[in-house]
Amino acid sequence: MKKLGILTDDHKISDTVFPPIHVERPPIEKHVVHAPHTINEAYDYQKPSSFSRALRLDLGDYKVLVISGTASVNEEGNPEHIGDFKAQLWRTYYNITNLLEAEGMTWHDVVRTTNYLRDIERDYGEFNKIRTSFYNWLGLDPLPAATGIQARLCWETLLVEIEAYAVCKVR
Repeated sequence: MKKLGILTDDHKISDTVFPPIHVERPPIEKHVVHAPHTINEAYDYQKPSSFSRALRLDLGDYKVLVISGTASVNEEGNPEHIGDFKAQLWRTYYNITNLLEAEGMTWHDVVRTTNYLRDIERDYGEFNKIRTSFYNWLGLDPLPAATGIQARLCWETLLVEIEAYAVCKVR
């Protein structure tokens, strides 16, 4: 923590946690995005987690929405559809859709997704079939850039998690 500038040599909290570079170049303003009717905040879990569901960045004439890994979690912070990959994927799309809507955006503004599957060999075929149907139903063209990764997710009950990046011009 001393090397990070958080603690002084005598183990006290540093008065200069705000890096000097930010005096001349303030960090970009970040706005937390919420969709409480759909999905709760990670810091409200029974075992709190330290991240925001989504952040909006205002960059001149554009706004960028950065959505954290989102899964089949409900407004109370509980997993939904345990053991049902298809239902978990649809709930994940529902959660992301509501986070996009909270900022006046849609899937047409999504430029990239990163898709984490607990068992990519078992579930990728079904994942791609549902994703293709969802994107076709929405009429997305071009499709978002994407990456699929097999990963151990934060809860054993989760089978899929998606993070997304969206960009739109401010009116």
